[in-house]
Amino acid sequence: MSLGKYKNVIFYISTIVFFSCLMYWFFIEGKTLEIGENIAVPKTAGSTMWENFTDSFLTNLHHPLALLLAQIVTIILVAKLFGWICVKLKQPSVIGEMIAGIVLGPSLFGLYFPELSAFIFPKESLPNLQFLSQIGLILFMYIVGMELDLGVLRKKAHDAVVISHASIIIPFALGVGLSYFIYKEFAPDGIRFSSFALFIAIAMSITAFPVLARIVQERNLHKTKIGTVVITCAAADDITAWCILAAVIAIVKAGSFSGSVFVIVMAILYVFIMIKAVRPFLQRIVETQKGKGFISKALVAVFFLILIISSYATEVIGIHALFGAFMAGAIMPENVKFRNLFIEKVEDVALVLLLPLFFVFTGLRTQIGLLNDPHLWKIGGFIILTAVTGKFVGSALTAKFLKLSWKDSLTIGALMNTRGLTELIVLNIGYDLGVLGPELFAMLVIMALFTTFMTGPCLDLINYLFKGKTSMTEEEDHADDNTKYRVLLSFETAKSGSTLLKLADNFTRKMNGNKSITAMNIAPVDELHAFEIDEFEKEQFKSVVETSQDLNVEITTLFKASTDMESDLTGISNKGNYDLLLIMLGKSMYEGSLLGRLLGFTTKIINPEKLLNTVKGKGNIFNPSPFDDFTLQILDKTNIPVGVLVERNFSSSDRVFIPMFNLSDFYLLEYAKRLINNNNSQIIILDVTGQIRNNIEVKELIRSIEQVAPNHITLYNEKKIEKEFLQSQDLMLVSSKSWKSLIETKSLWLSDIPSTLIISNP
Repeated sequence: MSLGKYKNVIFYISTIVFFSCLMYWFFIEGKTLEIGENIAVPKTAGSTMWENFTDSFLTNLHHPLALLLAQIVTIILVAKLFGWICVKLKQPSVIGEMIAGIVLGPSLFGLYFPELSAFIFPKESLPNLQFLSQIGLILFMYIVGMELDLGVLRKKAHDAVVISHASIIIPFALGVGLSYFIYKEFAPDGIRFSSFALFIAIAMSITAFPVLARIVQERNLHKTKIGTVVITCAAADDITAWCILAAVIAIVKAGSFSGSVFVIVMAILYVFIMIKAVRPFLQRIVETQKGKGFISKALVAVFFLILIISSYATEVIGIHALFGAFMAGAIMPENVKFRNLFIEKVEDVALVLLLPLFFVFTGLRTQIGLLNDPHLWKIGGFIILTAVTGKFVGSALTAKFLKLSWKDSLTIGALMNTRGLTELIVLNIGYDLGVLGPELFAMLVIMALFTTFMTGPCLDLINYLFKGKTSMTEEEDHADDNTKYRVLLSFETAKSGSTLLKLADNFTRKMNGNKSITAMNIAPVDELHAFEIDEFEKEQFKSVVETSQDLNVEITTLFKASTDMESDLTGISNKGNYDLLLIMLGKSMYEGSLLGRLLGFTTKIINPEKLLNTVKGKGNIFNPSPFDDFTLQILDKTNIPVGVLVERNFSSSDRVFIPMFNLSDFYLLEYAKRLINNNNSQIIILDVTGQIRNNIEVKELIRSIEQVAPNHITLYNEKKIEKEFLQSQDLMLVSSKSWKSLIETKSLWLSDIPSTLIISNP
């Protein structure tokens, strides 16, 4: 019996011992085979074990793969840090990533920490970084092509194409003029004036469609006429500019216009094949996938193969691989869900992992220290002035000529002046072709940063200068609104929106025309694409609108794409003259921490407090709060009452339990009164500490409620509340201060009450 018990152990040990002995015998016998062979002696032979280890460690540290991985970690962390800082400054995160690239280059990091810079970014490692960043750019341009909505171009391209082409030809002409004045001083040896002028001209003409689309979404302009026009302008601009760039690259490589004819003819033939042959082929493939919520690996392989073949074809033709990637994205089937599914597969790797490598590679080329003379800074300023005049002023005057208002015209000009990442791509192509020298390259990178950074402040200034007076009808509407009880509910998911609407209805059901309910959804701008934003909004509000119809409640919907959700939510709440804001408690307490924001992760699964407590005991360094960081920000910054719903299958507020710990919770009775008047709710108030029963003001309010709605409110003074009683309630109404007490004391009520509404009193 005992032998059977240890049978597995005996077998395991016997197997290990037998085969270990067998291998040992082979090694001993194998040494005899070395006789007569020319065996190299290891370099570390005769050294100590520690010296062997350190030599091996240093060798591994300088291995190309280890170096590349260290570079990627450094780049992503620094890029995310600067991107986060720029978001806080109300700027696109891409500006921060562009600045991060320059910071890590010789202009700052290399200047003050030359040895560390040479260790992390040695010259021999740069080709690896460049090729990997080029892969990132190819994937990025593929996404840019997919984000273009060609349907919008066909429908609304009348005025937009005029503005778009004017916003190219005007800065293009000014760029050629600028080249005339700076050619002698800044053109590299052996570069023809035509090649130099064409590249300066195209650099002046670029608009960054992806950055512009994000700004339009974030500022909630996508539904306006101006938003539609500017997105269409940028799309037309993007297509035109990349076609011109392809021609310019062909001319530069050929050395003359005549020498590039065959390249341009081949490029036209390539475009014709992509549109007339490849696109219908892809459309037929997509039609076979209709109704499926996923893309098979075989299908992904087909699309990636077409992307790579397209990029390869344009590189071989002589118009750069990036044009092929852009074209491959642009001919993707116009199926919003399919495009979105495919972008999700590509975007994370391209934008988060590979694209920051391009910013840093650009930064390593940008030597601002070369601009060490006031004359050079004057030239740099003149370049910026030319760029802004051509793009901003040219677009604005064209829009004004087409009978748009001055405000709309200037807004179009400011947005079209955004250059961003697309400009850096063009500049790097020019640098690789030898058309741009180091000094001019640095000036143009500064121009790209400046023109992108100025977009936000310019839009704010335009809105401030053209802040018109409200019309008489608007004033009357505002006057009517001031007499209404206005509820704003902000939701993240469709289900939570429906739940909050039911709660808002319980507070206002019988108020008829004296109420106003606004349902708001704020979505992270980085998760949306220009082509899918309308579809996304419909999907988000579908359940809320259906619930409003079921409840026979009139609601106003408000959608906003945002880079800073907390600030936008509090800003809308404070400026909108609302009486109550309803939100859900649902995010991780650590999601809003600096590290969480930088890395963009949620800590619902990994809780850093638990990890630290495991190491250092129960001491808490996180200052525990009963609310997550997102909710804390809302409570701190809003000037109106906030209701935070902790939801557990909430359906109605028919039975409401209100524990009152002290007189500061007195304001909860006003909400109890609303629930009784509008929902016929049964209210049970628990006088936890005995302070409420003896207060005259509280007694008078309860008595006044009982006179209007007898038997709807009960005051309890029980020390012990039965579990069955708590489970029979629909909702617990509690102050934010009392909620904190319940959390700290780990009250059993929290597990027994179905749902809880925490109301703050600002």
